[in-house]
Amino acid sequence: MREVVVAGVGMTRFARQPDVSVAQHGTNATMRALDDAGIAWKEVQEMFCGASAVGPYVGNQIGHQLGLTGVPIVNVENASASGSSAFRQAYLAVAEGRSDVALAVGTGKLGANMAESVMSDDMVLRRNLGQAFFNAMSIFALKAKRRMEEFGTDPEVFARIAVKSHNYGARNPYAYHRYETDLDKVLGSRMIADPLTVQQCCPMGDGGAAAVLTTRERAEKIGRHVPITVAASVMKGEIYADHYFPEGVLTEATANEAYEQCGLGPEDFDLVQVHDATSSEELEYYESLGLCAAGEAEALVMRGDMGPGGRIPVNTDGGLVSRGHPLGPTGLAQIWETVQQLRGEAGGRQVPDAKVGLIQMIGAGFVCFVHVLKR
Repeated sequence: MREVVVAGVGMTRFARQPDVSVAQHGTNATMRALDDAGIAWKEVQEMFCGASAVGPYVGNQIGHQLGLTGVPIVNVENASASGSSAFRQAYLAVAEGRSDVALAVGTGKLGANMAESVMSDDMVLRRNLGQAFFNAMSIFALKAKRRMEEFGTDPEVFARIAVKSHNYGARNPYAYHRYETDLDKVLGSRMIADPLTVQQCCPMGDGGAAAVLTTRERAEKIGRHVPITVAASVMKGEIYADHYFPEGVLTEATANEAYEQCGLGPEDFDLVQVHDATSSEELEYYESLGLCAAGEAEALVMRGDMGPGGRIPVNTDGGLVSRGHPLGPTGLAQIWETVQQLRGEAGGRQVPDAKVGLIQMIGAGFVCFVHVLKR
């Protein structure tokens, strides 16, 4: 396997933009990534497009807008992990020697009608038996309640995570929510599903993100940026778990394999990005990733370990809660942020001297990705 470098990244702002098509978001993000990499569209040898619930062959529509070069385009659908799936496929294309330049792009529009387009017959049956089944915020609220029952978690802990994320997002020019907040405002905002208020839940919106991957040799020849290498790329499917938070069981297994692949562990990361459809979900992954032992995540939050100046800052771009979550591009937005951090180009969000970043993404189904990027 060859060493793979993230040569360029680009994204558009995540927001409600009815006048911008899903393909145009992908095109805009791709153009920015290519420009960032110093690589022309005609040099791309393989392209992978992650999108979910937005219609067929979106990647081909993006290719039409960029130019008909004959590049093979593979469309990837994996719910929230669609962009992460595209990134892994682009990584493998370069690592295995099939291509010297591969592109991963994600694009999406997340609206209220999304659920109907992705529900299986089994999901429809369970929805009819209980109308809350496919209400994601209700599901996460129930899991938060279980956490409160099992560990005595105070709802203030979930709210403090949201404060941290929104204050990071306020410094991200591409975030959906770009405002600072405080504990009282988070707790006092509109209730969505007890104990989760609106400021603790990810917004619906649209946007695009992209990454250009190449060999170290080619990246160094271009000389545009300090090389950011993909130290680990692991994907795992659903694992049976008799647990209220099966996403955590799957994340732990995926992360452990990634740690073995790159020879690094939780103590080596300077920053972490995780799937946080709600602030309570983020809390669970602190333990799943080995950042602390079971039952100790609350103490990390109260000490400020996961925020600015903390031991391991998490979701430094605001995460899904603040940056937004259009499904298709979300995993690639995490790549964008981590690359910015490792280059030292994250502005007011910058983690000092960041050298290693971990990225975790869960997709409905379930599927989990863990990527490790290293400067």
